Amino acid sequence: MRSRWFSLFTLHRRNLSQSLAQIHGSPSSQVSLLAADKGVGPRSTILFGTKDSTGALAECLPVFTESKVDMTKIESTYGVNSNATHFIVDMAVGPEDKRIEKIISGLQKKSVALFARQIPPRLVPWFPITSEEVNSLALLVLEGGIDLQNPEHPGFNDPEYRQRRQQIADFASSFQYGSKPERIVYTKAETDAWSVIWNKLQPLVEKYACDQYLAALHDMQKHCGYREDNIPQLSDVSTFIQERTGFRLRPTAGLLSARHFLNGLAFNTFFCTQYLRHPAQPLYTPEPDLVHELVGHAPLFADPEFARFSQEIGLASIGATDEQITALSRCYWFSVEFGLCRKNPQSKERKVYGAGILSSFGEIEYAMSDKPEIRDWDPFAAAQQEYPITTYQPVYYIAESFDSAKQKLQEFASSLRKPFTVKWDAANQKLVVDSNVIRQDKSLVSKGTYGDLIFFFFTGRGVTSSSCILEEIKTSQILFNNCKLLALNIKNSFVNSAGTYFLSF
Repeated sequence: MRSRWFSLFTLHRRNLSQSLAQIHGSPSSQVSLLAADKGVGPRSTILFGTKDSTGALAECLPVFTESKVDMTKIESTYGVNSNATHFIVDMAVGPEDKRIEKIISGLQKKSVALFARQIPPRLVPWFPITSEEVNSLALLVLEGGIDLQNPEHPGFNDPEYRQRRQQIADFASSFQYGSKPERIVYTKAETDAWSVIWNKLQPLVEKYACDQYLAALHDMQKHCGYREDNIPQLSDVSTFIQERTGFRLRPTAGLLSARHFLNGLAFNTFFCTQYLRHPAQPLYTPEPDLVHELVGHAPLFADPEFARFSQEIGLASIGATDEQITALSRCYWFSVEFGLCRKNPQSKERKVYGAGILSSFGEIEYAMSDKPEIRDWDPFAAAQQEYPITTYQPVYYIAESFDSAKQKLQEFASSLRKPFTVKWDAANQKLVVDSNVIRQDKSLVSKGTYGDLIFFFFTGRGVTSSSCILEEIKTSQILFNNCKLLALNIKNSFVNSAGTYFLSF
């Protein structure tokens, strides 16, 4: 068995060594039992196994309550031995708390217990926990802003436009959490471009936009300066929205990664640009600009139901894998960006709520025609649907209502397997994490080096991410005694030090 396992390990080692070095520096590095993430708060984890009998968990739980510890999460799974059940209990106490030894000792004395031990925290992709942390994501710009690298961009050969983009990008880069966005003095050329766009969009928006959007837009016309001859200030719009739903607009110099952008929504923060498209082509833009943000997105963030729907997408993105981020990005695309809805649940009349449609006169007319395919809103289907970014959408999803759309999204989000859950603490403007996890180094996330970060325990025989090899391990009944911990960037598998076999998909 040793030689056969060695050959299997050699086959996969080359692919894993780089990820291992990026996470820990060397293949021999280990995550300590006492490791902790200060942002997550005091957390520790106990793993224990019981005989597979009715009432086994109920017999063991008093050990925790008698020790006066708060249990934040309980997970169960079958062990390699089909007659055993394993439980993972996360607690709101630090890893060095003396009560942990007392709990382990108490569990070991139970007649149904097979073993009990403390296990290390789980390593997960980095995510923000505080509003200060999410604010820092705005600086991780991928493209846009001052970096006009595409020769086909209308402003590529215009030094004056480049300089203007630089100036506005500097305002975004110097933005401090808790402050208001810089008030921009827009030029006559920029205001003229806004006027052309406004006059073109207004009649279409009034005809096809959903009622919630129009109600908010009309209020913004009264209070935020939305009109033909004036470009609204991001600061005024953000204040207006925040007073109604808690959402705020945070300026950024350009496009962010899908992960960072969606993470912001969890904090009721919408990252947006302050620059305008090139004045020479007011009816065309190759990237999101202030028109897209203020006309397309901003009004609906003042609607409570839509704001909660948007935050649900953001919360689902926290600590998600790359594949899950892709799925959520598609859900966002087919709803917040290009979503349709019924005028009311009893009506068949289509209305628009997607910002990508509302900020494009051509897309509005196309989406309301009989040319595209219209499907009922289904995030499970939308998560698998690819889409074009340079042409009109061939497929749109229509929701019965924002509340219905949110409920379906929550069902989809609950299907995304993650080793923890979070909730929004509005009073303290932060996320609360229920499990004992350590966030991956932020620098790896900013470089896009993240994925399913799951613990795999094995002793001295190597490490692999292949599910078929894990199945072979299971069927061969290799013992997992005296196992040491390695944390790797591996996909869809988790074996703990007691021999419990997990699949994370």
